[in-house]
Amino acid sequence: MDNKVLLKQLRSLIGPIVEDLDYELYHIEYIKESGEYYLRVYIDSDKGISLSDCEKVSRRISDVMDENDPIEDHYYLEVSSPGMERGLYNDKHLGRYTGSDVNLKLTELFEGKRALNGKLLGFDGDSITIQTEKSDVAVPRDIIKSINLKAKFQN
Repeated sequence: MDNKVLLKQLRSLIGPIVEDLDYELYHIEYIKESGEYYLRVYIDSDKGISLSDCEKVSRRISDVMDENDPIEDHYYLEVSSPGMERGLYNDKHLGRYTGSDVNLKLTELFEGKRALNGKLLGFDGDSITIQTEKSDVAVPRDIIKSINLKAKFQN
């Protein structure tokens, strides 16, 4: 099965469970690492995410997946918070974190670099605009491999 189709099915199956428990379904990924498959479900909440939150959501997802599992392979289910240096995967995430410091990893060189750091200024269908130390830069979306928040540590 196509991974995009599978992820869409998983979102429709898992999303209502997560929302019913008063969390946000932040992101889902189904990947193979070191010969093993992993279904990773990232949840979020304004109150933060604790280990007990992850356990509660994991139990509910596990029960539903036992009944309606669209995944044929053996896999490990992992439920966690997106973390401080969370990935920004869609326009909703980009909008929420506009004004924040981000790290962009690129698939090819852009202005001589494969990675850029700066403040997320905005985005459209074609590009993501960040403010670097030198200038504002509009990076084409099709060369962005990943966008992550840059953690801020306070003294």
